[in-house]
Parts: sequence; structure tokens; C-alpha cells
Amino acid sequence: MTPPSSPQPPTPTRLLGSLALFLAVSAAPSAHADVTLAPLFRDGAVFQQNAPVVVWGQADPDEAVEVSFGQQSLKTQTDAQGDWSVSLAPMEASFEPQTLTVKGKNTLAVKDILVGEVWLCSGQSNMEWRVRLSNNASQEMASANFPAIRQFKPPRTAASDPQKDVVGEWVVCSPDTVGEFTAVGYFFARTLREQLGVPVGIINSTWGGTQIESWISAEAISQVSSIGQIEERWQERLKDYPAAMSEYNESYAQWKSERDQAIQSGKKYTKRAPREPEGPGSRWEPSSIFNGMVAPLVPYTVAGVLWYQGESNQGHESEYAELFTTMIGQWRETFQNEQMPFYFVQLANCIRKSDPTGEAWAYLREAQAAALDLPNTGMAVAIDIGTSNDIHPRNKQEVGRRLALLALRDQYGYDLSAQGPRLRGAKTEGARVVLSFDHAEGLNSGDEPLTGFFIAGENRQFYPAQAVIENDTVVVSSGMVPEPVAVRYAWANDPVPAPTLQNAARLPAEPFRTDNW
Repeated sequence: MTPPSSPQPPTPTRLLGSLALFLAVSAAPSAHADVTLAPLFRDGAVFQQNAPVVVWGQADPDEAVEVSFGQQSLKTQTDAQGDWSVSLAPMEASFEPQTLTVKGKNTLAVKDILVGEVWLCSGQSNMEWRVRLSNNASQEMASANFPAIRQFKPPRTAASDPQKDVVGEWVVCSPDTVGEFTAVGYFFARTLREQLGVPVGIINSTWGGTQIESWISAEAISQVSSIGQIEERWQERLKDYPAAMSEYNESYAQWKSERDQAIQSGKKYTKRAPREPEGPGSRWEPSSIFNGMVAPLVPYTVAGVLWYQGESNQGHESEYAELFTTMIGQWRETFQNEQMPFYFVQLANCIRKSDPTGEAWAYLREAQAAALDLPNTGMAVAIDIGTSNDIHPRNKQEVGRRLALLALRDQYGYDLSAQGPRLRGAKTEGARVVLSFDHAEGLNSGDEPLTGFFIAGENRQFYPAQAVIENDTVVVSSGMVPEPVAVRYAWANDPVPAPTLQNAARLPAEPFRTDNW
């Protein structure tokens, strides 16, 4: 891994213009006896290096506020709603713990703040997945002596309207704490910490089992072509909500009565409380998680976003590409950075019980890859490191490393290979098809046969193909298909045989198809 001669920091997220949207959710003025800071400003925080850092909070309307950090001291005054903000000038990375001081009618001191790289990690359960549940968890936790890596994790929160505040604290990485960190985010951060030599903060805003439409703002999602279907599915969920809520209230009252009686009689009561139905403002409502878990983070300055999601959108593959690109664009607009780096994980191989021999995830992977047409995006392919019978593969180390490779190459100027082979073109030559690739340096299949290719003629019947590497191309053919018209690679939920094409960096080839059937 070759570092750049003069590393360039990523274009940071600059969020000043978003205050009006997210800090003025309530139009009515309210009194605040003390000056307060947004909850992200807690002991142990990490500030983004080489970028303006917005600091904000509330106090009494028209109150004078002074903010000090390092050698900087800034003064401002709250508006009629009591909101205030200042922007610290860009700072170099620093391991020296510093104190943020805010003075109004009272004084606040936030201690142990470092300056380095800050990344927002988001998505569903595979991003939420913790270090203690990953491969080699005991060894990983025992060796996690990285006090300059910190995590902030807000609780799962869904809301019908954008929220102003988020609850949480910055946790310093140690063998005792790292087990609860996002595994993908931690292994990404560890690689950056080692290569860049700066502190790294990760904001772990994740929620397992969630659909992408819940992570997009109401304004943005209202513009997508599938909004009718999305709204119809949401209304279908709400149809039975009143009856379910009535039943829940009765069940809960009975459960509470039984529990109270048991407690009064000195008995142990182990029956679980009934689960409240999910209705308005729940995780299934479009935009609800954006409102509760992304909007309150604005305008904290971050370097970029890591995203791992898609499993819960199975069944709506045709909608995903537009939803995903819409979300990326909307988040960039929200964070006031049109070039905000956005790196994501393509779904790993996995057998779906509802679709054991199907291709639903192949189409989802294709929809995810469509986002690569947007600038400053990158995709970590995981088709080779999944677990056939588990939607949560444990090898998060490699996922985090592959995401870090993208950031190191594209945002920090490192000269390295960060992507596996990606189909560039297909040329039919008689009974064979010649496939060319980008990122094809040193094409190989490791110690395994070259497998994963299927070929079809005009009848659209696919057969396993013989595949041979010729220089920087792959030539495929089959005696069953004398006149080929289409090739597919790794095109299944869990491809069998396992796809083996990779480049010299041992990064796997991206699944593809040459047809549009």
C-alpha cells in the first residue's frame, strides 16, 4: 500500500445551510434556562480535520454565546427561537485531548475532543452488526487498544417529522467497549487509523430490518416514480393498525395486572410484555428513520458515508436503483456537500429461504451497482465472503477493509488497487464470447477453477460455461450453446458453483449479466 507524497483530505461535509431546516422544526420560541449543546457534542468527541466544524445548540432567545476551542474563540447570539451556531475554522488532525467551552448565562465544558476523520456508518443489520459477533471476536476485542477510535451510536428512532436532537455518547475504543461497535465501521476505522495516522470517529446510525424508503426524506421520496407503490404498501400496513392497537391495549393491561399481582405476592414474573404494533411514526413509515436518525445529526461535519443495506428491499428490486440514487443525492443535499463520498457494500452471497434457488438478490446487486454512475461513490463487492445459510456473514473484517481501500484510494490519494474486475464489454466471436474488464490487472481464480459463468443462446436457456483467462480477458463458451447471445456471472442469491474470478489484489469480480431479460 503506497501512501501519496502529499495526502489530500476528502472534501468534508459542510452543513451550515441545513440549520434552517432541522433546527427550526418548531416555530414557537421556547425559553432555555441554560445554554445547551447539541447531543453530539459530548466528552470524547472527534471533530473532522481540515474542514469548518459547525457547533450548535440552544439558549434563551437573543442570548450572547461564546464558543472556545483550541486557539479559537467565537461569539454569536441566539435567534428568536433560541438557536445558535458557530463555525470553527479548519484544524489539523490532533491526538491531543482538547476542551470545547461554551459560555452563555452558564458555562459548558466538553472534554477529551480529538481532531481527525469522522465517518457516518448507516444501513440495516449488517452495518449494525457488532464486533463481538464477528469472526475471531475474542482476539479482535482483546487487541482493540485504539483510544483514538471513538463511536457515537444514537438509539433506534423513527418519527413522522424531522427531529432536532439525538441521544447518545461518544465511546472510546478499548477491549472492554469495542464489542458493541459496528463491526464494519470499526474495521474500516482501524484501517484508516493505521494508514492515515489520525484519530477516527464513527457515527453508527443503523437499524436492522429496515427498508431504504425509511431512510429518505419525505420531500425526496415524494419525487420517485414508485411513490404510488410505496405509499400503497404503507397504507396496507396501517389498515389493521387500529384493531391491532386495541388488542395490544387489552393484552398489555392484562400483562401488567398479572405482573403487579406477582410482584405484590413476592413471586418472580418472567412473561414478556406484549409487543406494541408498529403504526404511524414506526420504522415502516417512509422517511421515518431519516427523520429520527439522520436529520438530528445535521450539521455535524463528517468526511463521508458508509452504507450497508438492501436485504429488506427484496421483492421490490425494480424500485431500488432509483431509491438508492435518490437517497445519495438527498443526503448530499442535506449535508450541504454535493461531492460527499458515499461508499456502500453490495449484498453478499446468501441462500434466501423464501427464494432458495432464485435471483432476487442478483437483481438487487445490479440495482446497487447502478449508484456507481454517481460521482464519488464506490462499492465493496462481497459475493465471495457471504455465508450461504446466514444473512449475517461474520467476516466483517474484509468488508471494512474493502471499504477502507476505496476511501484510501479515492479520498486520501493512496496508490493502490481498491476494486475487483468490472465488466467493460462483451464481444461474440463465433461460438465463444470474449469478456473485457476494468480493474483487470492480473486476472486469476486463485487456487480454484475459474467458475461462476453461465451462457445462453436466443432461447434464453443458460448453461454452465467453460471459462479461460486470456491476458486481460475471459473467454467463455459451451458445447450446449453454439450461437451465444448472453453471459451471466455470479447471477444468483448464492451462486453455485462459487464465482472465483479476481484480480491480482485478490479483489473479487462484480456480478454481471450482458442481457436485459
